[in-house]
Amino acid sequence: MAPYIENDIYIIRGQRVMLDEDLAEIYGIGTKVLNQAIRRNKGRFPEDFMFKLTIEEFANLRSQFVTSSYGGRRYMPFVFTEHGAVMLASVLRSKRAVQMSIEVVKAFVRFRHVLTSQKNVEKQLTEIRSFMLKRFNKVDQEFKKVWNAIENLINPVEDQPKNPIGFKIDVE
Repeated sequence: MAPYIENDIYIIRGQRVMLDEDLAEIYGIGTKVLNQAIRRNKGRFPEDFMFKLTIEEFANLRSQFVTSSYGGRRYMPFVFTEHGAVMLASVLRSKRAVQMSIEVVKAFVRFRHVLTSQKNVEKQLTEIRSFMLKRFNKVDQEFKKVWNAIENLINPVEDQPKNPIGFKIDVE
């Protein structure tokens, strides 16, 4: 189960979060039991630990994975940040919840590492692109100079008639 926890992490409102039903499955309890524990301990879950999705957010999230047309949710799900997932384990107080909260934290850390690596790659690609564009521009300018020189050799510009070399004698 642990290696696949990263697949249950989503980015919503700029935060990495997990759905209540995914955490319930990981902690080995039903979503209803999880939500009851939350209601009993509402003070432990401030907005930066847990929040309820809006209809639009849920519709967008649901479009990312296949859902059954039968049944479905009657309410908008809660989502938990890394801190909320750990707090949830302390509220549930089961051995499995404590063990799995460690795996959840590790999954969030791995997810953060992947995002950081991706940003570094994007930065490097931007730098390479900039370097190549500068280099190409310089090569392009040099090529234009060479091309102009070749054109001048092929089609020399007609100069004005030159004066003959030597003395000019006026005979009148």
